[in-house]
Amino acid sequence: MPSGPPTPDAIRQRLPKQAFQIVFVIAGVLILPAALTLRTVLHPVVPQNDSPNPTPYGYSWSLLLFIIPLAVVSGWFIRRRDLTLARRSFWRALAVLAPTGIILDLLFGNAFFTFTNKQATVGIDIPAVGGPIPIEEFIFYVTGFMLVLLSYIWADEYWMAAYNVPDYRVEAQNLPRIARFHVPSVILGAALLAAAVIYKWALAPSPAGFPWYFTYLTAVAIVPSAGFFHTARPFINWRAFSFTFFLILLISLLWEVTLAIPYGWWGYRPATMMGLFIDAWPGLPIEAVCVWLAVTFTTVIIYEVIKIWQALGKGTLEAFFGIGKEH
Repeated sequence: MPSGPPTPDAIRQRLPKQAFQIVFVIAGVLILPAALTLRTVLHPVVPQNDSPNPTPYGYSWSLLLFIIPLAVVSGWFIRRRDLTLARRSFWRALAVLAPTGIILDLLFGNAFFTFTNKQATVGIDIPAVGGPIPIEEFIFYVTGFMLVLLSYIWADEYWMAAYNVPDYRVEAQNLPRIARFHVPSVILGAALLAAAVIYKWALAPSPAGFPWYFTYLTAVAIVPSAGFFHTARPFINWRAFSFTFFLILLISLLWEVTLAIPYGWWGYRPATMMGLFIDAWPGLPIEAVCVWLAVTFTTVIIYEVIKIWQALGKGTLEAFFGIGKEH
């Protein structure tokens, strides 16, 4: 017997899953032809530069690529006094996310990256494991996370508001707990890491070392996904997510390919990379492209999870693990 047309609730529950899938289909459709085209470059042109200081304070000035859009979106965010829940969630999410970039620099910055053009910075260094790191690196991560968060919030609450969750308190009231184990995320993370190690040791031109940077990125993206993706997926505005991801990816590729790597603002240590480089873009490692997908994915999940928690109005243990007062 036919079961009849789907109910509005069934349609509403299916839409986030479909939107999530469509986002990654769009990414694949764009990335595949770009990757195939870039692979045709067998003999990359190496730019020559004889100037001892080709980009005075270039890295410092380039931070405006984040700071100016951030200032504009912040002005909008400040004026939206009605976004109380989003405002509280923004600051709590930033308090969780910013340390991941800062810790990356302090503990692993010199293991993963190089900073050869000191004249591209203002000359203020922060002590870190393995040697000092330019202060611009820390500003880069903090403003980067802020821009990812605010661009997503702007798209979610204004540009693509028709596709967001209108009332988190209503939608979240039946959640037994926020933390719910997501097995596919763990399987995907393990598969990605295994593929990176196999490529590094079996196919990379230089098999020495270990893909530590890709391992770090995978852990940062997969750990929140494994614990919270089940809960966060219906709440994520996937159209806003796609806007944020492609915006940040465009800025980062323009930044790294055109300026940072050719002029030595920062570079990558091959021994800690997977060994898959895009030769057409001055030896850009594939990790440099993956990082912003990982950052956007992790940022949005953490923001939405914190927003759900704030909407529930419960204590941490009760909201996340269902441990609380008996009713």
